[in-house]
Amino acid sequence: MAENILKLGIPKGSLQESTIRIFGKAGYKIRVRERSYFPSIDDNEIMPVLFRAQEMSRYVEDGIIDCGITGNDWIEENSSSVEKVAELIYAKRSLQPVRWVLAVPDSSNIKSAKDLEGKKIATELVNVTNKYLKAKGVKANVEFSWGATEVKTKMGIDAIVEITETGSSLRANGLKIVETLCESTTQFIANKDAYKESWKKEKIDRIALLLGGAIQAEGKVGLKMNVKKEDIGKILATLPAMKNPTIAPLSDSAWVDIDTIIDEEDVKRLIPELKNAGAQGIIEYPLNKVIY
Repeated sequence: MAENILKLGIPKGSLQESTIRIFGKAGYKIRVRERSYFPSIDDNEIMPVLFRAQEMSRYVEDGIIDCGITGNDWIEENSSSVEKVAELIYAKRSLQPVRWVLAVPDSSNIKSAKDLEGKKIATELVNVTNKYLKAKGVKANVEFSWGATEVKTKMGIDAIVEITETGSSLRANGLKIVETLCESTTQFIANKDAYKESWKKEKIDRIALLLGGAIQAEGKVGLKMNVKKEDIGKILATLPAMKNPTIAPLSDSAWVDIDTIIDEEDVKRLIPELKNAGAQGIIEYPLNKVIY
């Protein structure tokens, strides 16, 4: 057992799979055993534990764990006083912030939050919803919902406040979005006292750096190619580089190696264009981390 141990909260539920995948790209192999809340990790200085994202910020604030991954929405909902170490923009399906939206049935006459005076609203995000309505000058009955919120409008609830990435689930349930209450991104948070301890702070910052690099690499690939010096201008005009491409001499003084990073979705268009512009020996390779 290591002398220093960092207690790390991994979100159980919708973010669990994507979080473990991002940790894997960052270099940490996490394995979740069936019916266990204590996953294994290939770092004997880290003790992972599974908590629901909704509760994570409270456990971090109280010092039950030193740090954890959760959404900014739940930090706000719990009014938690924690150190926000890094914003990690990834969600269950995409690399975009998620939205908490006010939604009503397609047949509803409700067109804005102002129309909710005296109405019933179901949501998990009760405190944030009440703050939003108060700012709008609206008094409504906001009820806590244990998930399956989309169904509630078929059972006498006038509206729901629900999280969405694309809105497809809401549309599939016959609901339309009226307003967006807030956007939320995933946050790497730390207990304020723990973050003042030099060893824990260094360990947390290292994890944050590697996670950030893994997220930067999402949807990106590297491209290497050999190019005649006379064709460098044409190749550079073709490449949409994140940074200036690396150009290195080859043993044949008439040629150079060009190395760059591009969006993976551009590969199928770019490789034929690069070939036509004079590139040879083109190699595409995957990326785990991109750190500036």
